[in-house]
Amino acid sequence: MEDAAFPHLGESLQPPPRACPLRCFCPRADTVDCNGLDLQVFPDNITRAAQHLSLQNNQLQELPYNELSRLSSLRTLNLHNNLISSEGLPDEAFESLTQLQHIYVAHNKVSLPACPGAAGVPQQSAQGTAGGCRAGHQRGCAPTALGGPPVSAPLPPSCRPGCQPSDRDLPAYLRGEARAQNNLISKVPRGALSRQTHLRELYLQHNQLTDSGLDATTFSKLQHLEYLDLSHNQLASVPAGLPRTLAVLHLGRNRIRWVEAARLRGARGLRYLLLQHNQLGATGLPAGALRPLRRLHTLHLYGNRLERVPPALPRRLRALVLPHNHMTALGARDLAGMPGLAELNLAYNRLVSARVHRRAFRPLRALRSLDLAGNQLTRVPGGLPGSLHTLRLQRNQLRTLEPELLAGLDQLRELSLAHNRLRIGDIGPGTWHELQALQVLDLSHNELSFVPPDLPEALEELHLQGNRISHVGAEAFLSTPRLRALFLRANRLHMTSIEPEAFLGLLHLSVVDTAGNPEQVLVRLPPAAPRQPRVGGP
Repeated sequence: MEDAAFPHLGESLQPPPRACPLRCFCPRADTVDCNGLDLQVFPDNITRAAQHLSLQNNQLQELPYNELSRLSSLRTLNLHNNLISSEGLPDEAFESLTQLQHIYVAHNKVSLPACPGAAGVPQQSAQGTAGGCRAGHQRGCAPTALGGPPVSAPLPPSCRPGCQPSDRDLPAYLRGEARAQNNLISKVPRGALSRQTHLRELYLQHNQLTDSGLDATTFSKLQHLEYLDLSHNQLASVPAGLPRTLAVLHLGRNRIRWVEAARLRGARGLRYLLLQHNQLGATGLPAGALRPLRRLHTLHLYGNRLERVPPALPRRLRALVLPHNHMTALGARDLAGMPGLAELNLAYNRLVSARVHRRAFRPLRALRSLDLAGNQLTRVPGGLPGSLHTLRLQRNQLRTLEPELLAGLDQLRELSLAHNRLRIGDIGPGTWHELQALQVLDLSHNELSFVPPDLPEALEELHLQGNRISHVGAEAFLSTPRLRALFLRANRLHMTSIEPEAFLGLLHLSVVDTAGNPEQVLVRLPPAAPRQPRVGGP
């Protein structure tokens, strides 16, 4: 009975709930951070006002429905890196979280949809009928975690037709991102994502998705989806029904052998398509397969089995990434259809100089970066566009440098010629005069016996490590007054190999690396240099 003088008598004398769960950190009234506490149970006394709840890096195996359902203000829920399985996600676990925008369930053990039975009927084992079904409920068998982590067996007869998989456990309008990577998901049931029309980013990489686990409606209702990551799965083809809003599609490290144009027609807004480390061969990208993607900016195809540059690529393409394929030749017209290409990577293929046409690169008047490293080239290709800023030719078999082949590269700032077979006599007179803007030159791991003369005046960084240099003369760097860093490691230098006057006038020089030579080399920088002398040792 309540006493008028003491109105609190008769009420519970339990202490008020803690402002922050034990051991957790609450920097703001709406933020609860329980990251990395080895929690095995869901923390209690989380404020109803919480908008951001971090439970990543714990050992949670399940989420209690009563605790989770009252947190109706949550906008971000991070369950990353726990031990949560589908059985640990209660029916309708997220239904009350109507404000949720970001959910992270990556690195858990989610694999099957939660299909609890009727009241008083225990949920059936996943090894049995792939889950029970709520009696008489027309929307039972609700999948969990992005509509569910899949079933591998068909639904039991008692579930048809009123037990169709849906996304009822997820908030109706998840507006931000959903992360379910690094789980055991092999199927997204039909309709599982149908209400997520405001979802912008979906991460399903590192699962066990196959073609049969997706259908043409899986992603078609995601009218605001911009980023979809399906990499590291077991897909053999590009999914159908991709939304037109999609800007980034990540399909790397699947088993895709062939790209069908019809699968991409709906995704006309795609700007980044990543198909690296698949099984695309000579016929894997037929002519026009990517033609519907008129806005495509970047195409990643490295680590496939392509023998030539795929024909009829989108004209507006800006970056084409093709290393680690089987290409042996470049024809005069192979790159002609992409006049706006700014980055081209053909590294670690099987290109030989005799099969690279002298006009292969000429149409690329906007090209800024060209990577030809790791091929079998014996000379610099001809016809390089004057727009180049970066040229990588390391790990080839270059035996000569001719000024004619570098003519016109007056915007080149970085040139890598490392790991070739160049000797001083192989560098033609006037070669460096063509490269007036060059700032970084890598000649490491060649067969040079001394510092090449007449280097470009703009040079700031010079790599000569791993050569046969035994002497550095007083005039070695007269042409490079802006030099800042010099690498002479692992040559044949001795204590007296470097003339005292070699670095005079190099007012910006601050790094000289002479380690790994037969003897310790003492380097004295000019008095005006910003750093103290540096000693290199073996």
